[in-house]
Amino acid sequence: MIRVLVVDDSAVVRKVLTEELSKCGDIEVVGSALDPYIAREKIVRLRPDVITLDLEMPRMDGLSFLSKLMRFYPLPVVVVSSLAPKNSEAALKALEMGAVEIVSKPGSAYSIPDVRRNLIYAIRAASKARVARKNTDVEEHSFTPIISSKYQLQTTHKVLLIGASTGGTKAIEEVLVNLPVDGPGTLAVQHMPEAFTKTYAQRLNGTCKMEVREARDGDHVVPGVALIAPGGLHMLLERSGARYMVKIKDGPAVHHQKPSVDVLFLSAARSTSRNAIGVLLTGMGGDGAKGLKALRDNGAHTIVQDEETCVVFGMPKEAISLGAAMETLPLNHIAPAVIDALLEEEHRTRAVNT
Repeated sequence: MIRVLVVDDSAVVRKVLTEELSKCGDIEVVGSALDPYIAREKIVRLRPDVITLDLEMPRMDGLSFLSKLMRFYPLPVVVVSSLAPKNSEAALKALEMGAVEIVSKPGSAYSIPDVRRNLIYAIRAASKARVARKNTDVEEHSFTPIISSKYQLQTTHKVLLIGASTGGTKAIEEVLVNLPVDGPGTLAVQHMPEAFTKTYAQRLNGTCKMEVREARDGDHVVPGVALIAPGGLHMLLERSGARYMVKIKDGPAVHHQKPSVDVLFLSAARSTSRNAIGVLLTGMGGDGAKGLKALRDNGAHTIVQDEETCVVFGMPKEAISLGAAMETLPLNHIAPAVIDALLEEEHRTRAVNT
C-alpha cells in the first residue's frame, strides 16, 4: 500500500484528490494539509511514502517547502500544478530540486478522470523512485560538459531519438548539455503534461550548446537542433526524400502516455535504419521498450540507462528484457557513447564510399 499525503491550500482540491485516490486499491491517503507547516507536522507523524504538493500556498510557497524537505527529510514528491505559464516554470524548477513527477490540477485543462489516471500513475512511479538528500540551495547547474570540441560531426542524415519518463527531465538535460553545437538532429519524448513542455524546452535551450525548442508539425530534423515532443500530442518521425521531418498529431494515449516514446521510436524504425541512435532513459513502465527493439532490429544503435543512475529502472529494464539494448550505461556515459556511435558510422560510411 502506497501511503500518500495531499498538500494543497484548496479545500476543494484536497477533497477531490483524496476521494479519487481512495478509489485505488493500492493507494491510501493518510492525511492532507493546507500549508507546509501543517504538512511538516503530518510528515513526521504519518510517515507517508509519497507527497502531492501544490506550489502556491499561504505562509510558505511550495518551492521553499520542497527545498527544506529535500535537505532534511527527502521523500518522493508529485507536483500538482495548474497550467499557467508561471506555474509551469515553477513546476520545472521543482523537478530540478528533486520532485519526481508533474500532474495538472483538475479544472485546468483536464477532467477529474484524466487527473485521477495521471495522478495514480505518477504516485505509483514516485513510490518506486530513488530520492536522495541534496542541497537545493545551490542554484547553478551541476552538469559538467564532457564532450571535447575535437568532435566536428557531419550528421546531416543522423537522428538521435530519446525517450524518458520519471526522472527524465534532468536525465535528458544531462545528455543534451554534453552534445556539441553541431550534434545530431534530436527528437526527445518526455512524459509531461501540455504547457510544461514548451517551458522545459526553453530552459534546456538556455543550458545546451544545441538549439532546443518544442517541436512543431512539419519541422525538419537538422543538425544542431533538438526538438521536444509537445505535451498532450504524439510526435512521429517521417522521411521526406533525403530529409527527415516531424509529424505532430493527436490520438489515443499509448502506455497511458501522450506523447509516447513507442510512437516516436516505432515511427523512426519505419523510416530510418543505421541513421538512427535510440536512447531510453529513466522511467516507470514499458513505454519505449518495444520501439527500441524495433530500432535495433532495423540497424539502429541503441542505448539504455543503467539501474544505478535511474530514478526508476522501469523502461530501461523492460527494453533490456526484450533484447533491445546494445549498450547499458550510466547516465554520464551516454552522451559520449552517442558521439562514438556517430563517429563509428561516419567511418563506416566513408569506408564503403572509398
